[in-house]
Amino acid sequence: MKNILLFANMVSAILIIVLILVQGKGAGLGSAWGGGGEMFQTRRGVEKLTLRLTVIMIVIFFIISALNFFIK
Repeated sequence: MKNILLFANMVSAILIIVLILVQGKGAGLGSAWGGGGEMFQTRRGVEKLTLRLTVIMIVIFFIISALNFFIK
């Protein structure tokens, strides 16, 4: 059981890293592939999806880490 939790923890950590790297540096995905957009905009579409997936994966990572800590 502990090995399964450890593997799930590693997979979720890799997914979190990928999701964070996909997000643009403050300006969203538009500027990541050459878009200008100097004005402030709310997150829409794919940007909103990646943000929500990142938050969900962080919560899952925390839960798996807590389970891994308490299971002997």
